[in-house]
Amino acid sequence: MSDITAPTGPKLRKKRGRILGNSGLIVAATVLGLITLMAIFAPFIAPHDPYAQTLDDRLIPPAFIDAEMADPRYLLGTDNLGRDYLSRLIYGARISLLIGLLTMLVSGVIGTVLGVAAGYFGGRVDTVVSFLITTRLSLPVVMVALAVVAVAGGSLQVVVLVLGLLLWDRFAVVMRSATMQLRNLEYVAAAQSVGCSTPRILVGEILPNLIPALVVVASYEMAQAILLEAALSFLGLGVQPPLPSWGLMVAEAKEVMLFDPWVILLPGLAICVLVLAINMLGDGIRDVTAPEGRS
Repeated sequence: MSDITAPTGPKLRKKRGRILGNSGLIVAATVLGLITLMAIFAPFIAPHDPYAQTLDDRLIPPAFIDAEMADPRYLLGTDNLGRDYLSRLIYGARISLLIGLLTMLVSGVIGTVLGVAAGYFGGRVDTVVSFLITTRLSLPVVMVALAVVAVAGGSLQVVVLVLGLLLWDRFAVVMRSATMQLRNLEYVAAAQSVGCSTPRILVGEILPNLIPALVVVASYEMAQAILLEAALSFLGLGVQPPLPSWGLMVAEAKEVMLFDPWVILLPGLAICVLVLAINMLGDGIRDVTAPEGRS
């Protein structure tokens, strides 16, 4: 009874045309796919151990910065501890993607459950959830994250848990609004009239039609989580050394950025490209799935 049906014939061709005609979606998917593959196959791609220190090879610049001082063993140079920068950038993609994905899953589950419950049941449930959303929105994410991480200690697990518990509000707001629209549609009324249980209606009828909006919000929150992790690591309260986090690499480079700006430029550019690709992917999916076929 769900409104979502598998596209066939002309509908399938039209959807394929929307996807192929959306250059932003294609570029974003390609860039994000390459970064994901780089993260998955990091042990086979990285030319050096990202943790190995060679103090005799400290701050060797890349060839495109200083061809005379460059070393062919280090394509992107080394950091202030003599670690290969290319290898740390490759492994750093793992940390950023892992934090973004896990944070998005934690916040997505919390926000979706609350939003769907509030939108479908209304009444007191909606009042309680709206109060929780208002309370969460009154708390500044960065300040709360800094306080909690400072008390609990910085680690990958703590960062994921803290961010996941702070970034669910947008999921809840969007899912609540979308569910309130869907619960009054005919196919939901038809499911109710034939005696379908509430869990069956929510899982079989409501949730499938929330997927397009859910994907867009998830892409935004994933990018937000990556930026917040970088900010926490930059302040020394996020992922701890010697993990090759891009945010931590920026923090470690701030002491020498006036003399070797490329040390902070490379991880900063990597964060920018990843976040931009995730946001463009979400926008592209929104445009492709929009009924009016926006471009």
